[in-house]
Amino acid sequence: MSFLSATLSRVKPSPTIAISARAREMKAAGHDVIALSAGEPDFDTPDTIKAAAKAAIDAGHTKYTDPDGMPRLKTAICAKFRRENGLDYTEKQISVGTGGKQILYNALMATLNPGDEVVIPAPYWVSYPDMVLLAAGTPVIAKTTLEDGFKLSPAGLEAAITERTKWIIFNSPGNPSGAGYTWDEVKALCDVLMRHPHVWMMTDDIYEHLAYDGFEFCTPAQVEPRLHERTLTVNGVSKAHAMTGWRIGYAGGPEPLIAAMRKIQSQSTSNPCTISQWAALEALEGPQDHIAANNAVFKRRRDLVVSRLNAIDGITCPTPEGAFYVYPSIAGLIGRTSAGGTVIADDEAFATALLEETGVAVVFGAAFGLSPNFRVSYATSDAALEEACARIATFCAGMT
Repeated sequence: MSFLSATLSRVKPSPTIAISARAREMKAAGHDVIALSAGEPDFDTPDTIKAAAKAAIDAGHTKYTDPDGMPRLKTAICAKFRRENGLDYTEKQISVGTGGKQILYNALMATLNPGDEVVIPAPYWVSYPDMVLLAAGTPVIAKTTLEDGFKLSPAGLEAAITERTKWIIFNSPGNPSGAGYTWDEVKALCDVLMRHPHVWMMTDDIYEHLAYDGFEFCTPAQVEPRLHERTLTVNGVSKAHAMTGWRIGYAGGPEPLIAAMRKIQSQSTSNPCTISQWAALEALEGPQDHIAANNAVFKRRRDLVVSRLNAIDGITCPTPEGAFYVYPSIAGLIGRTSAGGTVIADDEAFATALLEETGVAVVFGAAFGLSPNFRVSYATSDAALEEACARIATFCAGMT
């Protein structure tokens, strides 16, 4: 009998973390590596937020808080939801966790029973299906297409729902595609859920503030208020405020669900880092000018990468509405052979050969449930992106 839990066999390590680790290993060994695999801004956390954390330490705010967040931070989150999303929550309807990932995980653990299904549009963030599996649920993958902008259609959602469906996980703008749903597109999906009252909406809004070209973000409970009581609206400070390592995520939802999530968190991690909570408070209540400044840089980088990749024969790269990723197709390269002798049988072979032969680290599309594609994070310097795109162009041009 194996010492390890059988549950562990249901999940796999994060491919994005594995690729980033391989890139670091190569770099440590002296290779010239450009990592486009990490999903985090390269900007430093704003000084005002860092100062708030230092002040919290100096003031002695270093003790435990309530298991799912201190009341003052919950009040600020309620104000944020009201101000930016038109959503009304009380402090008892707010959960604060160690990153958005913990919030999502707690919700799934609190609600799923064996056999319960969760609809996940593909391409998806790599952790969604595995978190569902860890919670004894069954991921139901609803694939989208490049031609549809990587957006789930109402018909696609309708086809994925069964009597066992408990949740749909919705992410806009999304990882890995950067696709953002308009108000009308969100409303059409909400209309489907209104016909299926047993299905709840888990919306991951972590890229809310990373939107370009006039794209206007909206969240499902805002678009369809009748879904408010069966929606968990998840967000956090990681992306918009360059605070990935601070590990603060939060959510608003029905009080019974939040209470169940609190119970799980109280017996696992208990409260998120107190210092990080004070920093998150400043992120929500303090100056917001860094968001627009960072977005201007991200948009420039997005346009650079989209232009360079679309100039490569065999690659098609759509222009995303938000986040800091592009998700190009390599359908035109499948079956070819790299200069180093690797047959590009699929996107994993492409990404592996690209890293080994050129030192450019990207994440292969199969990790996100939709092939043949790869994900580029453009949350790095213009110079690194220029060089990486040049290497990708040379790599592809050298194929036979």
